[in-house]
Amino acid sequence: MDEAMNIKYWEFEDAPIKERIKKPRIKDIANVLFENELEAYRFSKLMVEVKKSKKLRLNEVRFLPKTTAKRYLDYAVQIGLLKHEDMGYELTDRFSKPLKNLALYIKAWSESDSEEDLDLEFPTVRKQ
Repeated sequence: MDEAMNIKYWEFEDAPIKERIKKPRIKDIANVLFENELEAYRFSKLMVEVKKSKKLRLNEVRFLPKTTAKRYLDYAVQIGLLKHEDMGYELTDRFSKPLKNLALYIKAWSESDSEEDLDLEFPTVRKQ
């Protein structure tokens, strides 16, 4: 689960998203987050359980070992899809605003004329 996000930007541009948003699926979200199909399935199954139960407690998970379920649920908390309060996991929306801000930041960077000295920005990286 340490992989980079698998964002295929063309799938989320204006025209395609208008059709996809009519029938949203957790599979599409999981495929952005995971390249491995088993990981995407496990994550999707847990997210559906959270959605159904409104608040999922770790001891309610029966289809995965508790440690595996906790790892996926904590990942969802880390990226802002879930919140973990009162011993349970609940859906939240801390994801969309930061992602929008990241897109704005990337756009601002690509349009800026400032020079960057990467040797100063990354002083500890091995360069050879």
